[in-house]
Amino acid sequence: MGITVRNEGKKVNSNINVTPMVDVMLVLLIIFMVITPMLQNKVAIDLASVVNATAMPDADKEDAVVVAVTRDGAIYLGQNRIDSSQLGSAVRDKLADKTDKTIFVRADRRAQFKAVEDAIDDVRTAGVDTVNLLTQKRDSNQPAGE
Repeated sequence: MGITVRNEGKKVNSNINVTPMVDVMLVLLIIFMVITPMLQNKVAIDLASVVNATAMPDADKEDAVVVAVTRDGAIYLGQNRIDSSQLGSAVRDKLADKTDKTIFVRADRRAQFKAVEDAIDDVRTAGVDTVNLLTQKRDSNQPAGE
């Protein structure tokens, strides 16, 4: 009479299979690469370059009020295009519940000065305390006209 011994311990595979994890990570990477450009909440504007740019991290906050003036003179409040005659009242409505009455102006470097000046005047008459002009820092080897 023989006794059969079952040795099931030798059949157990203790290696971790990372292939499914790699597949999931690649899918997530592709999803984020596709969605990230859609999340940009700014109007495409070529900002003026200056040597001594001041960092304004408050302009990137979600509740910041940003007025953009494009090259062709169009005015945007956040992402929404707005008529220049309605800018003052729209800014007043946005700042109604805020204690800090500060806005940020993003103007294209080739925008007409009159359009930028009119936008700032409309915003100031709406009761804004501080108007900040956003620029970008110029590289040390970049010419002044670029």
